[in-house]
Amino acid sequence: MSGKLLDDLGQLQRAVIEVVWELGEASVHQVRKRLSSKKKLAYTTILTAMQKLEKAGWLRHRNQGKSYIYLPTRTREEAGDSSVHKFMERMFDGDALLMFQHLMRQSKLSDMELGELRKMIDEKRKETKK
Repeated sequence: MSGKLLDDLGQLQRAVIEVVWELGEASVHQVRKRLSSKKKLAYTTILTAMQKLEKAGWLRHRNQGKSYIYLPTRTREEAGDSSVHKFMERMFDGDALLMFQHLMRQSKLSDMELGELRKMIDEKRKETKK
């Protein structure tokens, strides 16, 4: 699979992969129908984008009659993990604590959000004690 990051995809490719993630699997027609509500796009434009995504390792296909049904090769979460990891490496020298401290200083978090973070920290502590 290609190491290409989600951030490296063009606007159309990103929109296409988002539709495929949303639907779980999709034909060119289904993707075109979803994206055409925002901008009229030719069938061949969507087909080309999906073929490029397949070549880059983001999609794979299976035959269904005369059509191809495209499926994602990784989840949205997996793609996001790669992007976040690369960002953390590039901007914070791979230091998760430094990145977290920066995010905490830059964010205005509600009491509820801070409570959620506390729960996540407590769960992480339990994991590391096992």
